[in-house]
Amino acid sequence: MDPNLRIKKLRDLINKYRYHRLVLDKPLVEESVEDSLKKELFDLETQFPKLVTPDSPTQRVGGTPLDKFEKFTHPTRMLSLLDAFNEDDLGEWLERIRRIDPKAGDSGYYCELKLDGLAIELVYEKGILKIGATRGDGTVGENVTQNLRTIDAVPLTIDHEEEIVLRGEVFITKKEFEEFKAEGYANPRNLAAGSIRQLDPKITASRKMDSYAYSLITDLGQKTHEDEHRILHDLGFKTNPHNKFCKDLKEVQEFRDYWEKHRESLNYEIDGIVVQINDEAMFRKLGVIGKTPRGAIAYKFSPREATTKLNDIIVSVGRTGTLTPVAVLEPVEIGGTTVSRATLHNEDEIKRLDVKIGDTVVVGRAGDVIPDIKKAITELRTGKEKNFQFPRKCPACNETIKRVEGEVAYKCVNKNCPAIKREGMYHFISKGAFDMDGIGPKIIDALMDAGLVRDAADLFTLTKEDFFNLDRFADKSAENAVASIQSHKKIALDRFIYGLGIPHVGSETAVDLARKFGTLEKLGSASLEELAAIKDIGGVVAKSIFDWFAHDRLITKLKKHIAILPVESTQKSNKLKGKTFVFTGSMESMSREAAEELVRSHGGDASSSVSKETSYVVVGSEPGSKAEKAKKLGVKILNEGEFLKLVQ
Repeated sequence: MDPNLRIKKLRDLINKYRYHRLVLDKPLVEESVEDSLKKELFDLETQFPKLVTPDSPTQRVGGTPLDKFEKFTHPTRMLSLLDAFNEDDLGEWLERIRRIDPKAGDSGYYCELKLDGLAIELVYEKGILKIGATRGDGTVGENVTQNLRTIDAVPLTIDHEEEIVLRGEVFITKKEFEEFKAEGYANPRNLAAGSIRQLDPKITASRKMDSYAYSLITDLGQKTHEDEHRILHDLGFKTNPHNKFCKDLKEVQEFRDYWEKHRESLNYEIDGIVVQINDEAMFRKLGVIGKTPRGAIAYKFSPREATTKLNDIIVSVGRTGTLTPVAVLEPVEIGGTTVSRATLHNEDEIKRLDVKIGDTVVVGRAGDVIPDIKKAITELRTGKEKNFQFPRKCPACNETIKRVEGEVAYKCVNKNCPAIKREGMYHFISKGAFDMDGIGPKIIDALMDAGLVRDAADLFTLTKEDFFNLDRFADKSAENAVASIQSHKKIALDRFIYGLGIPHVGSETAVDLARKFGTLEKLGSASLEELAAIKDIGGVVAKSIFDWFAHDRLITKLKKHIAILPVESTQKSNKLKGKTFVFTGSMESMSREAAEELVRSHGGDASSSVSKETSYVVVGSEPGSKAEKAKKLGVKILNEGEFLKLVQ
C-alpha cells in the first residue's frame, strides 16, 4: 500500500480508538491493539519523516478535556512516552539518544512499573492540595481536585510551604475492579478514568482508588530521577516500592522480564515498565521530540493482542479428519511468543469475522491458548483483499469431504488419508500419550516419507539400520532414536488410551475410562450402554469409543510390543482422593500435563473446567479466565509453590 495512504488510515483509526478510550471511556479494542497500530505508524513516520504532521497520534497526548469539568493548564506539558516491545527496540532507543550525547545512559536508568491507570498532576501551595488535574491533551487537563481528595493515597497536606508540582498515577486494584465488571468497564484503567470523571465525589470515594507518585516537577535539588522518588516519599507521597535503579540495559531487561513473569502477584494491573535516564541533567539535555521526552521510554510486556497482516489462509487436516482453516500471518510477538499461524476454527467463523486474505487483523493469545483471529480491521482495507473459498475436497488426499450432522466442521472420511495418519502419529508420540523424547514430528515425517512406518505399531519394529536411511542420522543418533522408542514399551493404561487418538477422547476421559475398567480388555468389551453410563461421557463419546474398538486393528499390533500397566501400578497414594484440580497459566517447574499426572498419581482428579465441585485452581504465570471464575465461585486458589507443598 502507498505509505501516505497507510499512514492516513492508521492515523484516522488510532484517533478513533483513542477518542473512544480517553474521552468516552468506552474502548473499542484492547489498548495493546492501539499500541501495535501506533508502533506501525511510528515506524512508517520514521521511515518517511516528511509525512509526519503535527496532528499525528504520535505527536500528541491524551484526549480532549470533557466540558463538564473546569479546565486546568499544566505549568509544564505532561508528555507521553514512545513504546518499546523488545530488546531491539530498547537498543535502538539508546542508539538514538547517544547520537545526541554519547554518554547518555552511562549513569544508569531508573525503572518503574508501568501502572494501568490514569495520569494525574497535583499542585500544593503552602502545604495544602490546591489542584488535582488529569492529563487531558498534555497542555490542558480537567480540574478533578474534589475527586482526588477522596483518595487516601493522595495527601491533603504536606510539610512544605513552597509551591510543589508533581505527577502520579491513579489506579484501582484487581479485587475492586471485579466488583464493577458488571457495569461494563472493560479494564481497570477504564474504571479508574470513569471514577475520577464523576461529578459526584461520593461516587469516586466509593471506588476505593489508589495512587502512586512518580515525578517531581518542582526543583527541590534532585540530581537523579531516583532522588525524585526519594524526596516524594519523604514528603509523604506513596511511591512504588518495586521501582529500581538499573546500571545498564542488561539489568533493565532482567527487571522487565521478572515483572512480566510475576505481574500476577501484584494486586493491580501493569502492562510494562518505564525506563528513564536516571541523571536529571542528561535527561533535560536530551530534550523533547514532538510531545515525547527522548530520555525515557515505555518498555511494554508482550501484548495479549496485536495487529498484523493476514497473508494467506490454508487448510490443515487433523487426526480425526477435521478440516481447520489456518491464517498465515506476518510474524508478530504476542504473549512472549512469535506467532505466524492462527486458527480460524471453521468456515462459519470466517464468515462471522468477515475476514479476507490481505486484511490487517487483531490476533489474540493468552497463556498457552492457541492464537486466534479476534477481528478484521475493515477500515484499513484497500480493495485488493480476497475472499477465501473453503475447499470441497480434502487438500491431502483429494477425496470428497462431508459436513458432519450437528457440527460446524467439515471432515475427510477417507481413513487412509495420509494427513490423518500423520497427525495420528504426531498425537501418539506427544507428551500426554507416549511422550517419546527425541522422536518429534520431523522424524515421523521422514520415517513415513521413507515408507519405514505406516502406523504407530511400526515404530517398535525399527532398528538402528533403518534410521541410516534418513538424513542426518549417524550411528550414535540412530542408537538414541531406537533407545527412546524402546524405553516406552511399558505405559500406563490412561496414556495408552489417550495415545490411540480416539475421536472425542481427551486425557481426562482417558483417565476416567482407565479407572472405570482397569484393563484394556475390559474396556474393549464394554457395551455402548456401559460406556454411556460413565460420568461426563455422553452418547456421542460412547459411540466413538465403541466404534473404535469394534473396527480398529492398531491395538492388536501394538499389544505385541507394549506392556500396558493397570491403574493400580501407576498410583503412588490416595492422599488427593476426592479432590479435583484445575490448572491455568504456565508453570515453572513442570508442564501442565505433568502436574495433572502428579495429581492423578496421588488419587486426585484433574479437570479442564472450573465449577463449584472444583477443590483447587492452581495458577501459574499468564493465567486465563479460569482464575477469575474460581474467585467468583469461591474456589481455593493455589500458586505453584503451594500446590507442590500440598502434593509433597
